[in-house]
Amino acid sequence: MRLLVVEDDARLASQLKRGFKAEGYAVDCAGTLDDGRWLAIENPYDAVVLDIGLPDGDGFSLCADLRRAGRTAPVLMLTARQSVADRVHGLDVGGDDYLVKPFSFSELNARIRALIRRGGAGTRPILQVGALELDRARRSVRLAGQPLRLSLREFALLELFMRRVDEVLTRAEIIEHVWDWAYDGTSNVVDVCVLGLRHQLRGDAAPHIETVRGVGYVLRPGQARA
Repeated sequence: MRLLVVEDDARLASQLKRGFKAEGYAVDCAGTLDDGRWLAIENPYDAVVLDIGLPDGDGFSLCADLRRAGRTAPVLMLTARQSVADRVHGLDVGGDDYLVKPFSFSELNARIRALIRRGGAGTRPILQVGALELDRARRSVRLAGQPLRLSLREFALLELFMRRVDEVLTRAEIIEHVWDWAYDGTSNVVDVCVLGLRHQLRGDAAPHIETVRGVGYVLRPGQARA
């Protein structure tokens, strides 16, 4: 799953990025309204953490812009403002939740999980391909009713495959979603992660991951090929 953090406090943004990455998210950060708008419109995010006070504008206008642009990812607003009027305004412009600073990361993380569980328009909290079921909010995967134990990156990659089943994904697309915007994809991390998933997705009931030579990978439902 991929998050966007729009926060002009570099120290806080760095702390949030480390915390969310430890939870298995790919995280992009923006420090201005303009950068946040560009990233949020150009990339698919599962949720946006949005600071209200930005150096070139306020988060309320950014949230409204995203809704007008048809972006439905849940938005959690961060602010030092405590007035009821500000909270109501944040919800009125399309925000989904509102957290006042200072806050604990555990509460923020729980709220993000809840937003993802509810999902935005067209977002399914539970993905299913044949006998394979992935619960995005609970971070659980079952194959024919049996739980699979995946690493954080394997879970994120499997989620991406299941959201785009039968669609060929390039290595660049995979790195951008499963790692983050700034990752230097010169290593074989994608291939290693795919290998780990293939080891887990065994048996006649399991979907299988095909290699498309020179391009990337694709998840196919049905019986695995020899």
